Parts: sequence; structure tokens; C-alpha cells
Amino acid sequence: MGDKVIAGEFDPSGRQRQRARLRKGLEALARLLAEKRFDRPKNLMGLEIELNLADADGMPRMMNTEVLERIASHDFQTELGQCNLEVNIVPHRLSGRVLDQLAEELRTGLSYADRKAGEVSSEIVMIGILPTLAARDLGSTNLSYDDRYKLLNEQMLAARGEDFLIDVEGEERFRYASGSIAPEAACTSVQLHLQVTPGRFAAVWNAAQAVAAAQIAVGANSPFLFGREVWRESRPPLFQQATDVRPPEFAAQGVRPRTWFGERWINDAYELFEENLRFFPPLLSTSEEEDPLRVLDEGGVPQLHELVLHNGTIYRWNRPVYAVADGVPHLRVENRVLPAGPTVSDVIANAAFYYGLVRALAEEPRPIWKRLPFEAAAANFDTACRDGIDAVLRWPKPGGRSSSTVNVPAVRLVQEELLPLAAAGLDAWGVEPADRDRYLGIVEQRCRRKVNGASWQVAAYHEARERGLDRDGALAAMTRRYCELMHIGDPVHTWPAGCSG
Repeated sequence: MGDKVIAGEFDPSGRQRQRARLRKGLEALARLLAEKRFDRPKNLMGLEIELNLADADGMPRMMNTEVLERIASHDFQTELGQCNLEVNIVPHRLSGRVLDQLAEELRTGLSYADRKAGEVSSEIVMIGILPTLAARDLGSTNLSYDDRYKLLNEQMLAARGEDFLIDVEGEERFRYASGSIAPEAACTSVQLHLQVTPGRFAAVWNAAQAVAAAQIAVGANSPFLFGREVWRESRPPLFQQATDVRPPEFAAQGVRPRTWFGERWINDAYELFEENLRFFPPLLSTSEEEDPLRVLDEGGVPQLHELVLHNGTIYRWNRPVYAVADGVPHLRVENRVLPAGPTVSDVIANAAFYYGLVRALAEEPRPIWKRLPFEAAAANFDTACRDGIDAVLRWPKPGGRSSSTVNVPAVRLVQEELLPLAAAGLDAWGVEPADRDRYLGIVEQRCRRKVNGASWQVAAYHEARERGLDRDGALAAMTRRYCELMHIGDPVHTWPAGCSG
């Protein structure tokens, strides 16, 4: 949401004008697709990581403005909460030593940012949800000082008409009524972008949806929600509920939430943008005056400001992205499944697994989305979020001619079927074999040892409780130890158990 935004127009004529602008944008997108105006294949990928700020005791720090002033780099930006930052890595071509290059750039950038944060007694933490965050830490006064966040909060609260109810039950249950969308700021993720041609978009998006559960199973890193042990990856249920503008009656009628997995496989990118307009009323508008159809008639390329802004307020776990670079439009699939952390090596391993796997599955002669019911993919996603590395997923029988599926432990599925596919996909991208083996090897070792960020956090927390610490003390001790090991940088499957050094 980089454009100047204003509140949505909620009077009757204003709502109609805004809807008409969105329809014009959708018509312009259809023309761009029909006229084949999009960029040629470039094999470009991008990476964004949302980060937490904490103090030396592992407690949250609401200081992103001060930290960003000291970092003074356009690579680092605000996020929803004052305890959040986001770092953006410039696009890279998926080939050669790209994985090691990304790792080095991330280590350099995060080390610099952490030194600057230290000037105001803060440190950078890569973790899905900071375990020491309390619900009282995230109210409307803790939103970042940016008008777009204030406006988004006001419009979502107005649309809902009552408090947002957070209710997640796992090992323990957390219930909380929030008067703002601020609890969403607890969720910090990794976003993986892949630029694709319109002809390839549907295959890549469908493949990304199919593997989202496997990504979560091996990469879960958010087992604590405001001091309670709930799901192994608690971001998705929290994010959905913290942005759910439906009153309970609308939810009971089957109205879609603004954060959702989806409900079907697709045939082209247009379907997702059209679905956005059909299912979701706009929350924000942009002050940009653009008639996209006139721009097209004059031979130009429209920015589609309204359509892009609207898309940014619908939180699909695999989101379509329209953008214009150097005067040429392109499409991307934005994968929003993964939590941040635990280390740079783990983040790059997760990226390698995703990019390789999506490439291989998108090119299979008998695509996964022809063999796996969409409902099973959606159910797999919820199962992986609940159970993490211990998840059992529904998957097509290997080599089977029918569309029958079986239940298989996620670690076995990844080791026996998905990692070989990911390796083949990275080969197809032209990634250096040494990089391929190093980072896919991290995923393989997580499966072999049944350890990921979430399982390490839970084990360390319970070890601290057994040593006599109360809940808050154990969460703080675990968070401090997590930060120490995160800075050392060895992958999480090698971390020593427990909170002691």
C-alpha cells in the first residue's frame, strides 16, 4: 500500500463510484492480459521478512520509528505494529549461487540493523510470534505512526461493528476481544515473491497452494500466542481473526473472511482479481487520479492503483500481485505462508524448498491440482498449522493412476517425495548444486530429527518450567536463549535443547 490512501467512500454514491473505479481497473487488467502486454520471463524472485523488536530481556520494544531513523535505509520499513520492522531484499535471478548470495545479503543487512537497534536498547528478532508479547502490548496506540495503518484500523473496525474476537485453542486456549486490528502485528512472516508470465501464473499459484501445508509443517515457528501454547503455527488463525470484519451472523452465512486460503484451483490470474471484487467490499481508496482505460487507449500502461490497493487488503496465503517496473507490467505470486526465522540459514532453506518445489510441480505432466482435491489442500494447511512437524497430511498416492489419496506423515512426504522434486526444480532454475544441497539438506535434517523452530521453542519452554520458572519467566528465558542462538546462526535443527547455555 505504497500509494497515498484515504478512507473508503461509505455514502451510497461514493460506494458506487469506488466500485466503478475497481471495475475499470479489472477491465484494464483483462485488456492487458488479452493484448499480451506483460513482461517476458525473467526468473526473478524477491524476499521480504517481517521482524520483531525486543530488549535484552526478550520483552517487546515499541520503537520502530527510532530504530528506522538510525538504520536510515530504504530496505527497512515500518510494519503494522511499533514493535515491527520489515526488510526487503532486491529481486534476484533464480540461478547460480543465488541462495548463498541471499544469505550473505540478509546476514549483512540484519547485522547492521541490529547494531543500530542496539543504540536504543533494542535488538532484531526473527520469529513468527514473539513469545513474550502480551495482548495488552497490542492496542490501537501501538500501531505504527503511519496514516495508512490508522485508516485501515478505522475502516476494518467500522466494517465489523464490534470488537474482534481472538479465540484459538490448541494445547491451551487463548480468548481475547480486541478493539482494533493491532493483534495482527504479532504475526511476522517471510514473503516469497516469484515473477511469472500470465500463461504460467495459474500453474504456479495452484502449486503454491498445494505445498503450503508442507511449508508450514517443516517451517512452523509460532507456537505461543500471547503467553499461551496453542497451534504450532499460530499466525494463520490469529491473522484471520484479527482481520475478520464479518460479524458472526455474516460468518454463519458463509461470507468469506478477508484472510483465507481460497476455495478452488484457478485457471488464470484474472480469476483472483475478479473474485476480490465479487466477494470483498473496498476498505480504502487512493487519491491517485488514473483512468486506466484511457491510459490504455493512449498506449500507456496503467498502474491500476485502486485494484492493487484493494488486493492489498485481502490476505490470501498465496496472493496475486500486479506491478509495473520500467514501464512494463508483470505478475507475481506472493507466498505469505512462512513465519520469520529462526535463522538466516533456515529462512533460505525454506525459500529453496519452496522455489524448487513450485517449479517442479508447476511443470508436472499430471499436475498435483488434478490429483488433490482443493478441500484436501485447505484441510492440510489447517492440520499443518495445528501440528507442525508432527502433521499427517492427505496426499495423492505416488505413481497412482487414479485420484485416490492417502494420509502420510509430513516428514515422510517431504523426505521421500517433495525434497527430490524440490531438488529437480532448483536444477531447472539453474541453481548451483552446492547451494541446492546445502539448503535442502537443512530441511531434510529437520525432518530426520523432527525439529523445527516451533518444536524447539516448546521443548525449551517446558524445560524451563520443569526447572521451576513460572509461565512468564519461562517464556522470557526461552526467548532470550532463542535470540542468542539466532545470532550465532546455526540452523535450528542443530540447536542444543533447553534454555541454558
